[in-house]
Amino acid sequence: MSTHHIEMSLNGLRCAGEVEARVSLADFLRDDAGYTGVHLGCEHGVCGACTVIVDGQAVRSCLMLAVQADGAQVTTVEGLAAPDGTLHPVQQALLDEHALQCGFCTPGVVMTLAALTSDGQEPGEEQLLGALSGHVCRCTGYQGMRRAARKLAGAAAAGDAS
Repeated sequence: MSTHHIEMSLNGLRCAGEVEARVSLADFLRDDAGYTGVHLGCEHGVCGACTVIVDGQAVRSCLMLAVQADGAQVTTVEGLAAPDGTLHPVQQALLDEHALQCGFCTPGVVMTLAALTSDGQEPGEEQLLGALSGHVCRCTGYQGMRRAARKLAGAAAAGDAS
């Protein structure tokens, strides 16, 4: 099988690799780059566990080929916290609102909400709550996630989201 050379900015660092055309971005991130915060649940784009940010947009990395990310800026959940360990506002909101249980869906939820609240965007509560509908969580009952989304919407309205 032939391979393709790809390069991307991954969590702010240059990342390069050789991949077959059929390799998903999720598999590349997990297996080749070692970012295991990208979780594979359904591998059909339904559950949202594999969500990462590509060029500012939340995408299901199980549905994107690694070759499609050539030249892109990719962020995984491992790239959100500050270098000193300070949590991203989305991570902090989920922690504050006890929105975590087993943690399998958490990285995807974090990345979706982070994409919506980045670069000065000020999403409303409806938009953030609607974004949660694209994620399957089997253990939290979503109430903590909904509280965190409301908290983020309130921060955006007050000008505090990042």
